[in-house]
Amino acid sequence: MVDSSPTLITDDSLPILDDCWKRIGVYGDKSCPRLVEHVHCRNCEVYAQAAISLLDRYGSQLLERDDATADVEQDLGECRSTLIFRLGEQWLGLATSGLVSVVSQTTIHSLPHQRSRSVLGVTNVNGALVACISLQDLLGLEPVQIANTERRVVPRMLILGSSNGVFVAPVDEVEGIHRIALSAIREPARGVGQAAGQYAKGVVRWRERSITLLDEQLLAQAMTRSLA
Repeated sequence: MVDSSPTLITDDSLPILDDCWKRIGVYGDKSCPRLVEHVHCRNCEVYAQAAISLLDRYGSQLLERDDATADVEQDLGECRSTLIFRLGEQWLGLATSGLVSVVSQTTIHSLPHQRSRSVLGVTNVNGALVACISLQDLLGLEPVQIANTERRVVPRMLILGSSNGVFVAPVDEVEGIHRIALSAIREPARGVGQAAGQYAKGVVRWRERSITLLDEQLLAQAMTRSLA
């Protein structure tokens, strides 16, 4: 059986990196002399270079992994446990098998000489640097300014996991996790104007909304390619 448990980018299979920020930096004993100048590790060139190096190594290793390590699709029976969230005006759904957790927004640290528009940078997740991906760019969704409403809306970050690793993606709103009847799912329309394009696995009507269900495996593969 394929081991589909998510792996953080600090996995032991990667080359050893001097994570000085956890030893002598703000996450360690704060004895680093550079803190006098930079105040925080995220302002230090050593931290930035480590992030670039880590993403380079991680992206290369993920692309070399065999397709046999892909997640085995779970049989959810008559219903599918689905996270429903919003990007701009588009409501989307993702199987919870690809979700690690939903967290509050964290600081995203941009990287110099960024090679992909989909990669926003890196963010700290429990002391580990994790690639932050723009799902809006990856899915080809147009940025939209939503009019102010009386409803309280709190942007969140999704921590998405697969056999290829862990990624973080900011979203505009999270509705929650709901059971979606498989019989209610319809084939997505193909062609110009279809939300999420090739990543759309199906469409369902839910509480008077049209929810585009994403293909978690295709999405994970696209996030991996964005790091290459």
